[in-house]
Amino acid sequence: MNKKLYVGNLSYDTTSAGLEAYFGQAGEVEEAVVVQDRDSGRSRGFGFVTMATEEAAAAAIQQFNGTNLDNRTIKVNEANPPRPREPRGGGFGRW
Repeated sequence: MNKKLYVGNLSYDTTSAGLEAYFGQAGEVEEAVVVQDRDSGRSRGFGFVTMATEEAAAAAIQQFNGTNLDNRTIKVNEANPPRPREPRGGGFGRW
């Protein structure tokens, strides 16, 4: 079963491909994504890596949390599931 990891304090220069290559040292990576600002397209400084197994995820946390990637000390831990959002209501002042 795969396991998603949160990776924080990323450099603005870190790419999804670079993140995938870095975490590939700990095991098989299914997906690596650096979250980008939708307006500017610039990195928001964090991302997510999905490891193929729970063992690879545990190894990645142990191996990479507190290490240096692209001149930044990164934080790696298990990702929390997204929180449900409150309904925002309709447009034009209607609820």
